[in-house]
Amino acid sequence: MFDLLSTDFSSKARLGRLTTAHGVIDTPVFMSVGTQGSVKALDPRELREMGTQIILGNTYHLNIRPGMEIIREAGGLHRFINWPYPILTDSGGFQVFSLAKIRKIKPHGVQFRSHLDGSSLFLGPKEAMEIQTILGSNIAMVFDECPPHGCPPREIKAAVERTIRWAKECREQPRAPGQAVFGIVQGGNNAGLREECAKALVALKFDGYAIGGVSVGEPEAEMMKAVECSELFLPVDQPRYAMGLGTPAQMVELVARGVDMFDCVLPTRIARNGTAFTTKGTISVKAGFNKADWRPIEEGCDCYACRNFSRAYLRHLLNVGEILGLRMLSVHNSHMYLKLMADIRAHLAAGTFAKFRREFVANYVPSAKVLAGRANAG
Repeated sequence: MFDLLSTDFSSKARLGRLTTAHGVIDTPVFMSVGTQGSVKALDPRELREMGTQIILGNTYHLNIRPGMEIIREAGGLHRFINWPYPILTDSGGFQVFSLAKIRKIKPHGVQFRSHLDGSSLFLGPKEAMEIQTILGSNIAMVFDECPPHGCPPREIKAAVERTIRWAKECREQPRAPGQAVFGIVQGGNNAGLREECAKALVALKFDGYAIGGVSVGEPEAEMMKAVECSELFLPVDQPRYAMGLGTPAQMVELVARGVDMFDCVLPTRIARNGTAFTTKGTISVKAGFNKADWRPIEEGCDCYACRNFSRAYLRHLLNVGEILGLRMLSVHNSHMYLKLMADIRAHLAAGTFAKFRREFVANYVPSAKVLAGRANAG
């Protein structure tokens, strides 16, 4: 399933290939987020043309709408959304964190009140795996508990214990043909608990491993430490996935720490707020200084938006509420993330990743506003 092709001499960065029933994925890879079966503002043709290899769906949200009867009748999620390429589905475990006000944790799962109409919905290991089997995703995630940043140590320990117990239950459930299942390492900022969780999950022999509970309000230094503490105990010959991360510079640094897979809603989310990612940082396209700026969003970018439109025109579209404006920023931001991963893979293959990493991080100026937002909120 996963072939480790090479490892960078200067770091833990890896070049790999992940094979699924719906295609081969070159890693490191950025996975575009399609929580409800669609990457916001983008269609499958655009996604594929810009180099998207795999997209994400969400168990909790798709179970509520359109529901599993519709997905089953459609022949699975791939056919329903007309995406014949790899799909990863989150288990709904992140909603245990993000919807904390409308849920109650029980021994065998979580009782939610629907965020739409308040109706009751129970989601546990058995239910999450059954839903993902119907969805037919290529990679299914175990059901876990993501503790919030700053919670007491006893709550983090309890979340780790539940995560391990639920992972065992997920491991025992039926799965769709060819479906891989990834475990998720939790433990907050406690290195010992992350080690305990990682070792317990590795003993269960999953197909890959994710690092969860990061980018949930903690400082960036703590986030990096949590990834490092988790990665240290994960198998070298299986894929590692940092959930919900991150900004471009963060992803470069996490690749150097041995991470192979990323997902993040930031490219399309900040596009809808009029902000664009560039290789030097973020810019506000809506800002007044772009009123008569005839340059593209980023010089040298070959995305559709940069090849065809000026900052001045895109600013105009955003300020008058034309949908094309936020679509073009979504195209640019998504393209930028995918191109970054393609560049990383090329430098790893050429043996020049160390120089690329050093120069990219030195030249990238993060936006405090972007960093303050949770990167993995759906």
